Amino acid sequence: MTRQLRKLYVALFLAVLALLFVWSARNLLSVTLPPDTSVLDGKWAKAVESHYDKEFPVKRLGTNVWAALDYLLFGEGRPGVIVGRNDWLFSDEEFKPVVNGEQNIADNLALVRGVRDQLARQNIKLVLAIVPAKSRLYPEYLDETQPAAMRTRLYEDFHAAAERAGILAPDLLKPLEQAKSNGEVFLRTDTHWTPMGAEVVAQTLGRTIRGDALLSSEPQQFVTETGEIKPHKGDLLNFLPLDPLFSDLLPPADKLQQRTTHPANDGEAGGDALFADTEVPVALVGTSYSANERWNFPGALRQSLASDLVNHAEDGRGPLLPMLKFLQSEEFKSAPPQVVVWEFPERYLPMQNDLSDFDPSWIAELKKAGTAESLASTAGKTATP
Repeated sequence: MTRQLRKLYVALFLAVLALLFVWSARNLLSVTLPPDTSVLDGKWAKAVESHYDKEFPVKRLGTNVWAALDYLLFGEGRPGVIVGRNDWLFSDEEFKPVVNGEQNIADNLALVRGVRDQLARQNIKLVLAIVPAKSRLYPEYLDETQPAAMRTRLYEDFHAAAERAGILAPDLLKPLEQAKSNGEVFLRTDTHWTPMGAEVVAQTLGRTIRGDALLSSEPQQFVTETGEIKPHKGDLLNFLPLDPLFSDLLPPADKLQQRTTHPANDGEAGGDALFADTEVPVALVGTSYSANERWNFPGALRQSLASDLVNHAEDGRGPLLPMLKFLQSEEFKSAPPQVVVWEFPERYLPMQNDLSDFDPSWIAELKKAGTAESLASTAGKTATP
Protein backbone atom coordinates (compact mmCIF):
# COMPACT_ATOMS: atom_id res chain seq x y z
CA MET A 1 0.00 0.00 0.00
CA THR A 2 1.46 3.36 -1.02
CA ARG A 3 1.77 6.31 1.32
CA GLN A 4 -1.17 8.07 -0.34
CA LEU A 5 -3.40 4.97 -0.03
CA ARG A 6 -2.48 4.57 3.62
CA LYS A 7 -3.44 8.20 4.26
CA LEU A 8 -6.73 7.69 2.42
CA TYR A 9 -7.45 4.51 4.39
CA VAL A 10 -6.76 6.26 7.71
CA ALA A 11 -8.89 9.22 6.68
CA LEU A 12 -11.82 6.99 5.72
CA PHE A 13 -11.50 5.04 8.96
CA LEU A 14 -11.50 8.24 11.02
CA ALA A 15 -14.45 9.56 9.03
CA VAL A 16 -16.47 6.43 9.79
CA LEU A 17 -15.57 6.70 13.47
CA ALA A 18 -16.58 10.35 13.50
CA LEU A 19 -19.87 9.56 11.82
CA LEU A 20 -20.61 6.80 14.33
CA PHE A 21 -19.66 9.13 17.20
CA VAL A 22 -22.08 11.81 15.99
CA TRP A 23 -24.82 9.23 15.50
CA SER A 24 -24.22 7.79 18.96
CA ALA A 25 -24.11 11.23 20.58
CA ARG A 26 -27.46 12.08 19.04
CA ASN A 27 -28.96 8.91 20.46
CA LEU A 28 -27.33 9.61 23.81
CA LEU A 29 -29.04 13.01 24.00
CA SER A 30 -32.43 11.36 23.52
CA VAL A 31 -32.22 9.39 26.77
CA THR A 32 -35.14 10.01 29.15
CA LEU A 33 -34.42 9.51 32.84
CA PRO A 34 -36.96 8.88 35.64
CA PRO A 35 -37.40 11.85 37.98
CA ASP A 36 -35.91 9.97 40.96
CA THR A 37 -32.69 9.05 39.13
CA SER A 38 -29.60 10.00 41.12
CA VAL A 39 -25.97 10.40 40.05
CA LEU A 40 -24.68 9.43 43.48
CA ASP A 41 -26.17 5.92 43.67
CA GLY A 42 -25.19 4.99 40.12
CA LYS A 43 -28.74 4.86 38.73
CA TRP A 44 -28.03 7.71 36.32
CA ALA A 45 -24.97 5.96 34.83
CA LYS A 46 -26.82 2.65 34.60
CA ALA A 47 -29.80 4.25 32.81
CA VAL A 48 -27.55 6.05 30.32
CA GLU A 49 -25.48 2.90 29.74
CA SER A 50 -28.59 0.83 29.13
CA HIS A 51 -29.99 3.36 26.65
CA TYR A 52 -26.64 3.77 24.89
CA ASP A 53 -26.17 0.02 24.58
CA LYS A 54 -29.63 -0.34 23.09
CA GLU A 55 -29.15 2.48 20.59
CA PHE A 56 -25.47 1.93 19.81
CA PRO A 57 -25.26 1.97 15.99
CA VAL A 58 -22.32 -0.42 15.69
CA LYS A 59 -24.19 -3.05 17.67
CA ARG A 60 -27.28 -2.61 15.51
CA LEU A 61 -25.19 -2.72 12.34
CA GLY A 62 -23.42 -5.89 13.45
CA THR A 63 -26.68 -7.57 14.43
CA ASN A 64 -28.31 -6.73 11.11
CA VAL A 65 -25.31 -7.80 9.02
CA TRP A 66 -24.84 -11.09 10.86
CA ALA A 67 -28.56 -11.88 10.67
CA ALA A 68 -28.58 -11.08 6.94
CA LEU A 69 -25.63 -13.41 6.31
CA ASP A 70 -27.27 -16.24 8.28
CA TYR A 71 -30.55 -15.74 6.44
CA LEU A 72 -29.14 -15.38 2.91
CA LEU A 73 -26.33 -17.95 3.04
CA PHE A 74 -27.77 -20.61 5.33
CA GLY A 75 -31.53 -19.91 5.44
CA GLU A 76 -31.38 -19.59 9.23
CA GLY A 77 -32.60 -17.17 11.87
CA ARG A 78 -31.91 -16.74 15.55
CA PRO A 79 -32.68 -19.64 17.94
CA GLY A 80 -36.45 -19.74 18.20
CA VAL A 81 -37.36 -19.94 14.52
CA ILE A 82 -37.11 -22.50 11.74
CA VAL A 83 -37.08 -20.97 8.26
CA GLY A 84 -39.15 -22.97 5.78
CA ARG A 85 -39.98 -22.64 2.10
CA ASN A 86 -41.95 -19.82 0.47
CA ASP A 87 -41.45 -17.41 3.42
CA TRP A 88 -43.05 -19.77 5.95
CA LEU A 89 -41.64 -19.63 9.49
CA PHE A 90 -42.08 -22.17 12.29
CA SER A 91 -41.39 -22.15 16.02
CA ASP A 92 -38.39 -24.34 16.84
CA GLU A 93 -40.39 -25.64 19.83
CA GLU A 94 -42.12 -27.94 17.31
CA PHE A 95 -38.80 -29.42 16.14
CA LYS A 96 -36.15 -29.72 18.81
CA PRO A 97 -35.85 -32.67 21.19
CA VAL A 98 -36.51 -32.03 24.88
CA VAL A 99 -34.29 -33.18 27.73
CA ASN A 100 -36.24 -35.77 29.76
CA GLY A 101 -39.04 -35.37 27.22
CA GLU A 102 -40.57 -38.82 27.83
CA GLN A 103 -40.66 -38.26 31.58
CA ASN A 104 -42.14 -34.79 31.08
CA ILE A 105 -44.86 -36.30 28.88
CA ALA A 106 -45.69 -38.85 31.58
CA ASP A 107 -45.78 -36.14 34.29
CA ASN A 108 -47.95 -33.81 32.21
CA LEU A 109 -50.38 -36.58 31.27
CA ALA A 110 -50.66 -37.47 34.94
CA LEU A 111 -51.58 -33.85 35.66
CA VAL A 112 -54.14 -33.86 32.84
CA ARG A 113 -55.80 -36.92 34.39
CA GLY A 114 -55.63 -35.29 37.81
CA VAL A 115 -57.38 -32.20 36.43
CA ARG A 116 -60.05 -34.46 34.90
CA ASP A 117 -60.64 -36.06 38.31
CA GLN A 118 -60.90 -32.75 40.16
CA LEU A 119 -63.44 -31.47 37.65
CA ALA A 120 -65.39 -34.74 37.71
CA ARG A 121 -65.80 -34.52 41.50
CA GLN A 122 -67.94 -31.43 40.83
CA ASN A 123 -69.75 -32.98 37.86
CA ILE A 124 -67.87 -30.76 35.40
CA LYS A 125 -67.10 -32.20 31.96
CA LEU A 126 -63.61 -31.66 30.55
CA VAL A 127 -63.25 -31.20 26.78
CA LEU A 128 -59.63 -31.26 25.59
CA ALA A 129 -58.83 -29.25 22.45
CA ILE A 130 -55.45 -30.62 21.32
CA VAL A 131 -54.11 -28.08 18.81
CA PRO A 132 -51.93 -29.74 16.15
CA ALA A 133 -48.51 -28.24 15.47
CA LYS A 134 -48.19 -25.81 12.59
CA SER A 135 -45.44 -28.00 11.11
CA ARG A 136 -47.84 -30.96 11.18
CA LEU A 137 -50.45 -29.00 9.24
CA TYR A 138 -48.02 -27.50 6.73
CA PRO A 139 -45.23 -30.08 6.17
CA GLU A 140 -45.08 -29.03 2.51
CA TYR A 141 -43.32 -25.82 3.58
CA LEU A 142 -40.63 -27.51 5.66
CA ASP A 143 -37.10 -27.43 4.31
CA GLU A 144 -34.30 -29.73 5.43
CA THR A 145 -35.04 -29.32 9.14
CA GLN A 146 -37.59 -31.86 10.36
CA PRO A 147 -39.21 -32.35 13.79
CA ALA A 148 -37.38 -34.60 16.24
CA ALA A 149 -38.37 -38.27 16.25
CA MET A 150 -40.18 -37.95 19.59
CA ARG A 151 -42.60 -35.51 17.97
CA THR A 152 -43.52 -37.68 14.98
CA ARG A 153 -46.53 -39.30 16.66
CA LEU A 154 -46.99 -36.81 19.50
CA TYR A 155 -50.44 -35.67 18.35
CA GLU A 156 -51.75 -39.22 17.85
CA ASP A 157 -50.24 -40.41 21.15
CA PHE A 158 -51.77 -37.47 23.02
CA HIS A 159 -55.19 -38.34 21.60
CA ALA A 160 -54.77 -42.00 22.45
CA ALA A 161 -53.85 -41.11 26.05
CA ALA A 162 -56.93 -38.84 26.30
CA GLU A 163 -59.15 -41.63 24.98
CA ARG A 164 -57.77 -44.13 27.50
CA ALA A 165 -58.43 -41.59 30.25
CA GLY A 166 -62.04 -41.13 29.13
CA ILE A 167 -61.45 -37.48 28.23
CA LEU A 168 -63.49 -36.04 25.40
CA ALA A 169 -60.95 -34.80 22.82
CA PRO A 170 -62.32 -34.35 19.28
CA ASP A 171 -59.85 -34.64 16.41
CA LEU A 172 -58.92 -31.13 15.24
CA LEU A 173 -56.26 -32.13 12.70
CA LYS A 174 -58.58 -33.50 10.02
CA PRO A 175 -60.99 -30.51 9.90
CA LEU A 176 -58.03 -28.10 9.82
CA GLU A 177 -56.42 -30.04 6.97
CA GLN A 178 -59.69 -29.99 5.05
CA ALA A 179 -60.06 -26.23 5.60
CA LYS A 180 -56.63 -25.50 4.08
CA SER A 181 -58.18 -25.49 0.60
CA ASN A 182 -60.30 -22.48 1.60
CA GLY A 183 -57.47 -20.39 3.07
CA GLU A 184 -54.65 -20.41 5.58
CA VAL A 185 -55.52 -21.89 8.97
CA PHE A 186 -52.17 -20.83 10.50
CA LEU A 187 -50.33 -17.56 9.93
CA ARG A 188 -47.25 -17.78 7.73
CA THR A 189 -44.94 -15.68 9.95
CA ASP A 190 -46.61 -16.33 13.32
CA THR A 191 -46.85 -19.20 15.78
CA HIS A 192 -50.63 -18.94 15.93
CA TRP A 193 -53.67 -19.87 13.91
CA THR A 194 -55.64 -17.48 11.74
CA PRO A 195 -59.17 -16.40 12.70
CA MET A 196 -60.39 -18.90 10.09
CA GLY A 197 -58.39 -21.71 11.71
CA ALA A 198 -59.73 -20.71 15.13
CA GLU A 199 -63.27 -20.78 13.73
CA VAL A 200 -62.80 -24.28 12.28
CA VAL A 201 -61.67 -25.54 15.69
CA ALA A 202 -64.52 -23.74 17.46
CA GLN A 203 -67.09 -25.28 15.12
CA THR A 204 -65.66 -28.76 15.67
CA LEU A 205 -65.77 -28.32 19.45
CA GLY A 206 -69.27 -26.88 19.25
CA ARG A 207 -70.59 -29.88 17.30
CA THR A 208 -69.01 -32.27 19.81
CA ILE A 209 -70.31 -30.50 22.91
CA ARG A 210 -73.80 -30.00 21.48
CA GLY A 211 -73.89 -33.57 20.19
CA ASP A 212 -73.15 -34.92 23.68
CA ALA A 213 -75.71 -32.53 25.23
CA LEU A 214 -73.19 -31.30 27.79
CA LEU A 215 -74.86 -27.89 28.26
CA SER A 216 -78.21 -27.42 29.98
CA SER A 217 -78.38 -23.62 29.73
CA GLU A 218 -80.71 -21.78 27.37
CA PRO A 219 -79.16 -21.19 23.91
CA GLN A 220 -77.93 -17.67 23.20
CA GLN A 221 -77.32 -16.38 19.70
CA PHE A 222 -74.08 -14.63 18.71
CA VAL A 223 -73.03 -12.91 15.50
CA THR A 224 -69.55 -12.28 14.12
CA GLU A 225 -68.52 -9.17 12.21
CA THR A 226 -65.40 -8.86 10.08
CA GLY A 227 -63.19 -5.77 9.98
CA GLU A 228 -60.70 -4.53 7.45
CA ILE A 229 -57.70 -6.56 6.38
CA LYS A 230 -54.45 -5.24 7.85
CA PRO A 231 -50.79 -6.29 7.68
CA HIS A 232 -49.74 -8.42 10.64
CA LYS A 233 -46.12 -8.77 11.76
CA GLY A 234 -45.87 -12.30 13.06
CA ASP A 235 -44.12 -13.08 16.34
CA LEU A 236 -41.60 -15.32 14.54
CA LEU A 237 -40.20 -12.32 12.66
CA ASN A 238 -38.65 -11.25 15.98
CA PHE A 239 -36.10 -14.03 15.43
CA LEU A 240 -34.98 -12.47 12.14
CA PRO A 241 -33.35 -9.20 13.32
CA LEU A 242 -32.97 -7.63 9.87
CA ASP A 243 -34.56 -4.26 10.63
CA PRO A 244 -33.76 -1.54 9.78
CA LEU A 245 -30.89 -2.10 7.33
CA PHE A 246 -32.19 -5.24 5.61
CA SER A 247 -35.91 -5.06 6.18
CA ASP A 248 -36.50 -5.76 2.48
CA LEU A 249 -35.15 -9.28 3.04
CA LEU A 250 -37.85 -10.10 5.59
CA PRO A 251 -40.77 -12.32 4.53
CA PRO A 252 -43.78 -10.15 3.67
CA ALA A 253 -46.20 -9.51 6.49
CA ASP A 254 -49.29 -11.68 6.87
CA LYS A 255 -52.71 -10.28 6.08
CA LEU A 256 -55.06 -10.47 9.04
CA GLN A 257 -58.78 -9.72 9.02
CA GLN A 258 -60.05 -8.97 12.51
CA ARG A 259 -63.27 -10.69 13.58
CA THR A 260 -65.45 -9.60 16.48
CA THR A 261 -68.27 -11.64 18.00
CA HIS A 262 -71.08 -10.22 20.13
CA PRO A 263 -74.57 -11.26 21.28
CA ALA A 264 -77.22 -11.05 18.55
CA ASN A 265 -79.29 -8.93 20.90
CA ASP A 266 -77.20 -5.77 21.25
CA GLY A 267 -79.08 -4.75 24.36
CA GLU A 268 -78.00 -7.89 26.18
CA ALA A 269 -74.88 -7.75 28.30
CA GLY A 270 -71.99 -9.75 26.93
CA GLY A 271 -68.89 -11.39 28.27
CA ASP A 272 -68.37 -12.29 31.90
CA ALA A 273 -70.98 -9.78 33.11
CA LEU A 274 -73.70 -12.32 32.21
CA PHE A 275 -72.56 -14.56 35.01
CA ALA A 276 -72.85 -12.17 37.93
CA ASP A 277 -75.83 -14.05 39.45
CA THR A 278 -76.17 -17.15 37.28
CA GLU A 279 -74.42 -20.42 36.66
CA VAL A 280 -71.39 -20.36 34.37
CA PRO A 281 -72.05 -22.62 31.36
CA VAL A 282 -68.53 -22.81 29.87
CA ALA A 283 -65.01 -21.93 30.99
CA LEU A 284 -62.23 -21.68 28.41
CA VAL A 285 -58.68 -22.29 29.63
CA GLY A 286 -55.56 -22.28 27.48
CA THR A 287 -52.72 -20.36 25.90
CA SER A 288 -52.32 -17.32 23.66
CA TYR A 289 -54.32 -19.20 21.01
CA SER A 290 -57.32 -18.43 23.23
CA ALA A 291 -56.12 -15.35 25.12
CA ASN A 292 -55.18 -13.14 22.15
CA GLU A 293 -58.19 -11.31 20.74
CA ARG A 294 -56.65 -11.18 17.26
CA TRP A 295 -57.70 -14.76 16.55
CA ASN A 296 -61.24 -14.39 18.00
CA PHE A 297 -61.28 -17.99 19.22
CA PRO A 298 -63.46 -17.26 22.28
CA GLY A 299 -65.91 -15.39 20.06
CA ALA A 300 -66.07 -18.21 17.51
CA LEU A 301 -66.57 -20.71 20.33
CA ARG A 302 -69.41 -18.64 21.80
CA GLN A 303 -71.16 -18.59 18.45
CA SER A 304 -70.65 -22.30 17.82
CA LEU A 305 -71.85 -23.31 21.30
CA ALA A 306 -74.72 -20.77 21.36
CA SER A 307 -73.47 -20.04 24.84
CA ASP A 308 -71.39 -17.38 26.54
CA LEU A 309 -68.21 -18.33 28.38
CA VAL A 310 -65.56 -17.05 30.74
CA ASN A 311 -62.03 -16.96 29.37
CA HIS A 312 -59.18 -17.95 31.70
CA ALA A 313 -56.52 -18.39 29.00
CA GLU A 314 -53.21 -16.57 29.47
CA ASP A 315 -50.38 -15.40 27.20
CA GLY A 316 -46.94 -16.91 27.65
CA ARG A 317 -47.84 -19.41 30.38
CA GLY A 318 -48.50 -22.59 28.42
CA PRO A 319 -51.68 -24.63 28.94
CA LEU A 320 -51.02 -26.27 32.33
CA LEU A 321 -50.31 -23.25 34.52
CA PRO A 322 -53.53 -21.35 33.62
CA MET A 323 -55.55 -24.52 34.31
CA LEU A 324 -53.97 -25.06 37.72
CA LYS A 325 -54.48 -21.39 38.52
CA PHE A 326 -58.14 -21.65 37.47
CA LEU A 327 -58.75 -24.68 39.70
CA GLN A 328 -57.35 -22.71 42.66
CA SER A 329 -59.37 -19.56 41.92
CA GLU A 330 -62.29 -18.31 43.99
CA GLU A 331 -64.33 -18.01 40.81
CA PHE A 332 -64.04 -21.74 40.18
CA LYS A 333 -64.98 -22.56 43.77
CA SER A 334 -67.95 -20.19 43.92
CA ALA A 335 -69.31 -20.55 40.35
CA PRO A 336 -68.15 -23.83 38.79
CA PRO A 337 -68.97 -24.20 35.08
CA GLN A 338 -70.81 -27.06 33.40
CA VAL A 339 -68.03 -27.58 30.84
CA VAL A 340 -64.35 -26.69 30.75
CA VAL A 341 -62.76 -26.41 27.30
CA TRP A 342 -59.00 -26.84 27.67
CA GLU A 343 -57.05 -25.60 24.64
CA PHE A 344 -53.73 -27.48 24.70
CA PRO A 345 -51.20 -27.18 21.81
CA GLU A 346 -49.44 -30.51 21.30
CA ARG A 347 -45.96 -28.98 21.39
CA TYR A 348 -46.33 -28.22 25.11
CA LEU A 349 -46.82 -31.84 26.15
CA PRO A 350 -43.07 -32.73 26.37
CA MET A 351 -42.13 -29.47 28.10
CA GLN A 352 -41.25 -29.19 31.76
CA ASN A 353 -43.37 -26.76 33.77
CA ASP A 354 -42.35 -24.57 36.69
CA LEU A 355 -45.01 -25.42 39.29
CA SER A 356 -43.35 -23.59 42.17
CA ASP A 357 -46.29 -21.17 42.51
CA PHE A 358 -48.59 -24.00 43.60
CA ASP A 359 -48.84 -26.08 46.77
CA PRO A 360 -46.47 -29.05 46.24
CA SER A 361 -48.76 -31.41 48.15
CA TRP A 362 -51.70 -30.52 45.90
CA ILE A 363 -49.61 -31.04 42.75
CA ALA A 364 -48.38 -34.36 44.12
CA GLU A 365 -51.97 -35.43 44.79
CA LEU A 366 -53.01 -34.57 41.23
CA LYS A 367 -50.06 -36.48 39.78
CA LYS A 368 -50.52 -39.45 42.10
CA ALA A 369 -54.03 -40.23 40.88
CA GLY A 370 -53.03 -39.83 37.24
CA THR A 371 -49.85 -41.90 37.60
CA ALA A 372 -51.64 -44.75 39.39
CA GLU A 373 -54.23 -44.91 36.60
CA SER A 374 -51.50 -44.98 33.94
CA LEU A 375 -49.66 -47.83 35.69
CA ALA A 376 -52.88 -49.82 36.02
CA SER A 377 -53.65 -49.34 32.34
CA THR A 378 -50.14 -50.46 31.34
CA ALA A 379 -50.35 -53.55 33.56
CA GLY A 380 -53.70 -54.46 32.05
CA LYS A 381 -52.29 -54.27 28.55
CA THR A 382 -49.29 -56.40 29.52
CA ALA A 383 -51.51 -59.10 31.00
CA THR A 384 -53.68 -59.33 27.91
CA PRO A 385 -52.85 -62.56 26.00
